[in-house]
Parts: sequence; structure tokens; C-alpha cells
Amino acid sequence: MPLQNRVTPFGEIVAVAARGTLMGNRGVLHNAEQRIVRDWQVRRWIACRLEFRGRQRPVMPPGRWTALFFLDEATALAAGHRPCAECRHADYQRFRTAWSAAHPRPPSPEPAPPDWASIEAIDRQLHAERRRGPWQPRTHLAELATLPDGAFIAQDGAAWLVDHDDLLRWTPVGYTARRPRAPGAVTLLTPPSLVAVLAAGYTPMLHPSAA
Repeated sequence: MPLQNRVTPFGEIVAVAARGTLMGNRGVLHNAEQRIVRDWQVRRWIACRLEFRGRQRPVMPPGRWTALFFLDEATALAAGHRPCAECRHADYQRFRTAWSAAHPRPPSPEPAPPDWASIEAIDRQLHAERRRGPWQPRTHLAELATLPDGAFIAQDGAAWLVDHDDLLRWTPVGYTARRPRAPGAVTLLTPPSLVAVLAAGYTPMLHPSAA
């Protein structure tokens, strides 16, 4: 039976047999019986490579961080994760560059906090946008016509990826349907700060089925 360690664009952690293309981390989420007992422990939610320098570890070791898995990077961003600074250093640098372009330093006379551009400040901002409380994902409203490629919306009970003039329906095994993007107000799943990063030029890795 598959473990409960696959993350959806809604930020839910589900048990499915399909393998993801990225791994993630939000702290220790499981108990000694390998059951998920919390949906986050730390504000540093990252998305990592599946393989890095030959490192190996159990998926849910006792008392250690819980490995989570995503269909692709757009899914990880929708759930509120950002690139890991170590195993995805080049992507992390691209992300920081896009973040700085999307969220410039506030001008005088409104001084920015001393750590306004630190990764800790970024993680705090993302956490405020992705959660209302334990097991309570936060969604937002947006105009579909304005959203960049790579953002996720909720429509008809499913998660849909914005892809040029189309929407792609997300499933745990890949994108299985395509329909035209139509204007109108929608429920946005990707945190607004990450939508701004996408609009600033950060291109997430997509599952091959998106093609």
C-alpha cells in the first residue's frame, strides 16, 4: 500500500502509487507508524531533486523529516514550495532573481525590514499565503486572463495548470485533459507571491504529459 506522501496542487498530502519527479520537505510530518499527523512543521517548504550526490535515506525514518513527492515543479509551487538552495542551486538562484524582480525593495520613506530579501523573509511571506491554519490551505481570487504560465487554479473540483491559451487538468499520473482558457474570476491555488515570480520569468519544470 502506498505511503501518504504525494502532494497535490491543493497542498493536500495523499497516498497514491504514482511516482513524482521532485521530492519535498516541510519537516517531520509522520509518526512511528509512518502516518501523517501534521501537514507542516517548519516554514521552510522546499522542492528537491530525486537524486543528489548519491545520497540515500528511508522515506519516513523515525523522527526525521518526511520526504514528500510532486508530479512536477508547477505542482510544488502551487502547494507553496520553493527550490532547494543545495540540490537545485541553479534553480534557486533563478528563483531568487525572479523574486527580487517581482518584489523590489520598498522605496523611501517606507523602509524595508532589514531582512526583506532574505530567504527567511521569503519563507515567512509564502507561509502567510499558503496556510490559514493546520490542515487549512489558503486560496486566493484572481483574474484568469492575467495569470502567467505555470500557475494553478481550481475549477470544477479539479486543479488546472495555466499553459498559454489553455488549461491542463492535473492528476497524480500526469495531465489528462486540455481546454481553452476563458476570462473570468477564478480560485487561485499558487500563492500570489509565486505567481509574481512566474510572471517575472521563472519557468518551472513540467511533467512530460504537459506537452
